[in-house]
Amino acid sequence: MKYDELLNRAESRLQEAGILENTSDAWILFENVFHMNRSRYFLEKTAEIGEEEQRKVLLYNKYIEERCKHKPVQYITGIWPFMGLEFEVNEHVLIPRFDTECLVEQAVRFIRQFRKNGQGKDCVRVLDLCTGSGCIAVSIKKICNDCLIDMSASDISEKALDTAKRNAGRQNVEVNFIHSDLFENIEQDSKFDVIVSNPPYIRTEDIPSLMPEVREFEPLTALDGDVDGLRFYRRIIEEGKDYLQTGGVLLFEIGCDQGAEVRLLLEERGYTEIEVMKDLAGLDRVVTARYPGI
Repeated sequence: MKYDELLNRAESRLQEAGILENTSDAWILFENVFHMNRSRYFLEKTAEIGEEEQRKVLLYNKYIEERCKHKPVQYITGIWPFMGLEFEVNEHVLIPRFDTECLVEQAVRFIRQFRKNGQGKDCVRVLDLCTGSGCIAVSIKKICNDCLIDMSASDISEKALDTAKRNAGRQNVEVNFIHSDLFENIEQDSKFDVIVSNPPYIRTEDIPSLMPEVREFEPLTALDGDVDGLRFYRRIIEEGKDYLQTGGVLLFEIGCDQGAEVRLLLEERGYTEIEVMKDLAGLDRVVTARYPGI
């Protein structure tokens, strides 16, 4: 069999299984197994696959069958890019979405403002709640290598934290990971300048209608935001006042229809300078607010 025949057969198999991204997913898995970029593929696609490559053929076919069962390609390969970095992903953590990069970009903007404005700070203290894979915390720490940042991150799942720790090691950054249900185990003694979170925000009744890749494989605890999807926003907004410095900033990722509701929750709790920002698709995606103190 030739390489192009193997790839074409995989695309057809995925299409038959109802995988809409059959062409791209077949290629992602092919590239992962054979370590072959597009240029090399076009040079070698009509070459016969040698005996030494048969083990890879078996592995590739196994991956294709897993994808036919709607297992996300990210969980099959075990890695996924985010903010130009490579992260380990598995069934214990949400797959990083490109939309979440907007949240990281805004957090970095505020961190650099704190450094630029001085305020007598030796470093900017940052907390990432519901860290999951650690993609937000690790990316912030990596990008802000020109800033002094004390970066902490928490999650209720110990297995998620294990993954996040490996991702911090993969990127060679220091993050203080804490096993905690939101603020439960976070020390109040030294407050934070920036708190960032991509919490569970899907309404419970909407979960059965999610794509099977999400509904059946991604961790439910990282998806379910309770009846109205706002449970975690309420808790973070209320409890966050005890953990933010005066003038500190709170940043959320939100569902595209939650901007007005989250804004109202922040206004009712006395936050100011509230902004709802859009992602590249033009949908509400990030809310930022400042805590003025008492």
